[in-house]
Amino acid sequence: MALKTPVYMDHAATTPCDPRVVEAMLPFFTTTFGNPGSRNHSFGWDAEAGVDRARGQVASLLGADEKEIIFTSGATESNNLAIRGAAAMYEKKPAGQTGRGHIITSLIEHKAVLDPVKRLQKEGFDATFLEPGPDGLITADMVRHALRDDTILVSIMWANNEIGTINDIPPIGALCHEKGILFHTDATQWAGKMPVHVERDNVDLLSMSGHKIYGPKGVGALYVRRRKPRVRLTPLVDGGGQERGFRSGTLNVTGIVGLGKACEIAQAEMDHDAHRLLELRTRLEKGVTARLDSCQVNGHPTKRLPHIANISFGFVEGEGLMMAVKEIACSSGSACTSASLEPSYVLKALDLSDELAHSSLRLSLGKWTTAEQVDYAIEKIVAAVRKLREMSPLYDMHKEGIDLSKVEWGHH
Repeated sequence: MALKTPVYMDHAATTPCDPRVVEAMLPFFTTTFGNPGSRNHSFGWDAEAGVDRARGQVASLLGADEKEIIFTSGATESNNLAIRGAAAMYEKKPAGQTGRGHIITSLIEHKAVLDPVKRLQKEGFDATFLEPGPDGLITADMVRHALRDDTILVSIMWANNEIGTINDIPPIGALCHEKGILFHTDATQWAGKMPVHVERDNVDLLSMSGHKIYGPKGVGALYVRRRKPRVRLTPLVDGGGQERGFRSGTLNVTGIVGLGKACEIAQAEMDHDAHRLLELRTRLEKGVTARLDSCQVNGHPTKRLPHIANISFGFVEGEGLMMAVKEIACSSGSACTSASLEPSYVLKALDLSDELAHSSLRLSLGKWTTAEQVDYAIEKIVAAVRKLREMSPLYDMHKEGIDLSKVEWGHH
């Protein structure tokens, strides 16, 4: 049977909904349509039962208590509630200091962490943005060196969404607990793909999203620790007091039921999926790098998520590369912000040149990715890079052994 194109290799951006998730959600659109806040009839009770079951499924995936799960619209809202909610609740002004408290995060967080922290800076908080090494890793030592007397919160992602590097989360959490500082992790790419146990891993606040784990879009969860320490947050949304007052608003029952089912499936199939995806990712990376010179895999060599491959290609123009591989749905090393094509800030933080950052592809594999699709992607990418390099005078000079970093270019 002919391979169906385009081939989807952008699972780090979003995943298709698992048919079993859709099946679990369907009754809540039509027959079990009640408002879980309606406590005086069976329609409300049935909807509430669906939400309760989902809360248990999410808690089980995270090794948490179901009372510690707050439903949100997704990881962006979870990150905002965790960071801004904690900052407002725990701000402190040590004697003789004017700031409201200090927050530690990293340069390669998702914008849904960076932007709330930057907003807090404008509101009088101090922030330190840790710089990773060339492998993209954030370590407990880096956090230790940045700690201050007025540090109130540390927020470090569990695994990076562009390069897949896995950070030292349990040791960072242990350090924070030792110092009495709250620790939040954006686990959007991690939860549901790799094992989590919030107690063992020393996490106080954890953000996750449904649509990254074969659940629906528009729903996510925030884990909020209830004991040792009991974490309190100032809500961002006030109203009917739903979700223990942390997040008012009528619950998105269908989405929540879907998220719960996706978590249950992820917990059952995680080990098998991770093993299979690692084999496919290795096949992809080796297949490309064995046939092309001047290309590199970005991120830590071993501490990387099994489903994300980020590869940079020297002597290739980024936009041309994306156009040449349009049969593969993947993402580029450029962020389309406003009218300008900026190189990815994550790749720039790893000290990649603008040229290499632009000519990078992130290929992220999923539950239904096949070896045949991976081989197709290898062929397409190798052919595209070779073709583009045929048109590059710089590549010719490189092949002749000329060190391009030492060439003095004339300006007209």
